[in-house]
Order: sequence, then C-alpha cells, then structure tokens
Amino acid sequence: MLDHRARVFTRVRKSLGRVLSEARQDLAYRPRMPGRNPWRAPFWDPFRDHPRRSRNLRRNVPIIAVSLVSVLAADLVILEELSGPQSQAVAVRYPQRPARQHGDYVAAVDERKPEQAEAATASVAPLKRLVQPHLFVVANRALSPKVVEGVRRQKGVAAAEVTDAAEVTVDGKRVPTMGVDPSTFRAYTPSSTAGSDALWTNIAAGDMAVSFELGHDGGLKLGSVVDGGGRRLRVGAYATVGMGAIAAIVSRQTARSLGIPEGNALVVSAPRADSRKLRARLLKILPKGSQVATINPVTVAPRTSPGGGGTAWPSTAFMSTQQLQVALQAAIGKLGRPYVWGAEGPDSFDCSGLVQWAYGQAGVRMPRVAAQQWASGPQIPLSQAQPGDLLFWRNDPTNPGYISHVAIYWGGDKMLHAPHTGDVVRIAKIYTRNLAGVVRISPPVSARVR
Repeated sequence: MLDHRARVFTRVRKSLGRVLSEARQDLAYRPRMPGRNPWRAPFWDPFRDHPRRSRNLRRNVPIIAVSLVSVLAADLVILEELSGPQSQAVAVRYPQRPARQHGDYVAAVDERKPEQAEAATASVAPLKRLVQPHLFVVANRALSPKVVEGVRRQKGVAAAEVTDAAEVTVDGKRVPTMGVDPSTFRAYTPSSTAGSDALWTNIAAGDMAVSFELGHDGGLKLGSVVDGGGRRLRVGAYATVGMGAIAAIVSRQTARSLGIPEGNALVVSAPRADSRKLRARLLKILPKGSQVATINPVTVAPRTSPGGGGTAWPSTAFMSTQQLQVALQAAIGKLGRPYVWGAEGPDSFDCSGLVQWAYGQAGVRMPRVAAQQWASGPQIPLSQAQPGDLLFWRNDPTNPGYISHVAIYWGGDKMLHAPHTGDVVRIAKIYTRNLAGVVRISPPVSARVR
C-alpha cells in the first residue's frame, strides 16, 4: 500500500511539474517586442505570436501538500490570462519598472476596425537590414530632389532617408515630431524598435509613437488619446529612435494632417565619414537656414599646440572655479521648481533643460539634450567626480544604449537634478543602476556639439 501511494504521488508530482513547466514556458514566450528632447530650427532650437492554444488542465489528482496546490494555483491564474487568441501587440498595464523587452510599450491594435488594422499591417514592409544613422538634417521648406541627390552623392554617405519634421503641440507640450515611411524608416532605428512589426503597424494606422522619456516623464500614457496639432492621436507605442532631436514619430500621411512640411528633413547614414567634416560639407549645399545635428555625437578633445606639447586636456579646457560656483549656485537656486518635460526654465525644467540653463548662467554654452551633453567633455571615473561634473544614465528600456537622464554632481554621495513629471528639482542620493558615466564639462567642446 505504501509503495502504491508512493508511486501515485510520484506520478502526480511529475504531472504537476510538467504543467508548471509548460505554464512557465508559455510565460517565457509571451509576445513582446525586444528592446529624449526638443530641437527647433526654425521650428525648434538644436542647442537648446501567434494565437495561443487553450490548454486542458483538468486532471484527476489526489489531495497533496497545500504548498504545492498554492504554487499550482498561482501558475494557473497566470496561464489562464495567457490562454486564448491574442492581438498582434499586447495590451498592457503600465509597468512599475522598466522592462527589458519592448512589447510592454506597444498598445494593442485590436481596438481598431478589422479592415483598418489589416490595411495598416499590409502597408508595412518587413525589416531587411539595419542602417546606422549619423546626421539629422532639417530645413524650413521641402528639400528639392537635386539637394537630396547632392547629399546622397557626398563622399562617405551610404544612405539618406527623406522625412518630414516640425514641432507639434501634443497635450500642451511642444514636441519635435517626424513624419516617416514606416516601411523604410524603421531600418534607421535601434534594433529593438526596428524589429517590432506591431509598432510600425500602429504608426501606419495613424498612431503616434513617442519617446520613452516623453511617455514616462512627460505623462503621455501608452494607449491614451491626446490632442496633437488640432486632431486626436493615440499614443500607440513608446519608441526612442535614438535621435535627441526627435521625441515623436508618425506616418507621413498623418504628418500631412498635422501640417508638418513635406520632405523638409533627412536622416543620413555615413559610417565611413567624419561626421563633423561631413556636416560642414552638407551645410554648403543645403538651403540657407538649414540645420544639421549629429545623432550620436562623440567627445572631441581640444587641439594641442602644433609642436605636440601639452596634454590632450589642459586645465584651461575645463570650467574655471568661478564658473563652477556660478553654475552650482544657479542650479541650487531652482530647488523646488517643478519638472516639466521640455522645459528650459526659469520656472520649470526637465533634466537636461536644468543643466543647460544653470551652466548658461556661467557663460557655458551647453547643447540641449542629455545625449548631446554626454559629449561635452571627457568621461572620468565616479571616484574622481568633483562638484559641477555631470552624471548620466541609460534608463530607457526601448533603447538601452541611449543616454536618457542627466544630473549635476553635488559632492559626496549627492546629486542635484530634475527627476520626472510629478517631482521637483531637488538634491538626492546618487544611484548607480544604469549609470553610464561621469563627464567633466569642457566649454570649448560643449559649444561645438551639434
């Protein structure tokens, strides 16, 4: 009898183990997509799864330990939520912590009329390859075919994608927005974003995708409907495209309805060219007033004397003691001021807006966005940080390599920053999770970052 009970218990345990294993595997394959920053010129200023099969879990089992039943019950609840057909993208609750996979940041498409969803899906071509972007061009009018061809023929240019760009008022915020062809532009975005068919289908269907910072810090909830340029737009995805100048993207068709100029911008890929030299060449052939920004700027050390003497970073390359005092005093004078996405002061700020404003009071010209401020001087170890240095983080789950937050090092274990919507400028303890590094500001270098 005891042997019989032991065999039965062993079979039950294996059966339950198999069910739990299947449920956990189902969770592992839950469909998810892998995976900041005003810029105005003249519109903004650059310096400033398949369906899941239902599982039959009815089994004849004897009463076993309460703990095992509890574990099984918990897994069954989760499994039930995953059972049945699902839409192409997952309708999700807003996560409390950044997810490592991008599917948590795409709104479901099943709310649309079936024919609208089918048309959008059919209009988006599959991703074939990735194209690394290096420069972003924007003009105050459409770029002629001759100019576009001239850009494409420049030495070192591998590709150039024509887009539309302007600032659009979204939910009361001035948002630098780009109109794109979802089928072709997706190749210029980070791999996690580029590979999401659901994201580009939503854009093709008329949604707006906003940067993670604008969504998370700016208060635009995923799936919400907002006022954009006088029309209603749904926030269909969070997707930081890696261009500090752009905070939202829509289809070119939607861009027309928003009044965005047609074909006035270019995203240029030039992996074998010096971005600074290419930028200078492009400005010569572009219409007067055009702006060219480096998408992923790098720190360029100041030139040394012709004889080779001196060091790459002489002391004169950095802020003076007086400049540091002025910048820090200006920053601490804004304690308690509210965080507002895109705000540059003097009454409200976002993180990079606070840095630009405070250092501007000391006569230091800083670029507008955190990703560009990252290239405003050499990186140093945290252990060598001094008050006035800048701390940077990569907190964006939709683009893990992107610089998404900046703070001013205050000394000791403290920093001064503008955290996020609902918070205020304050001094806080430094956290090291996702810390990208520390940068010591060099005024001549920061003034050249574009």
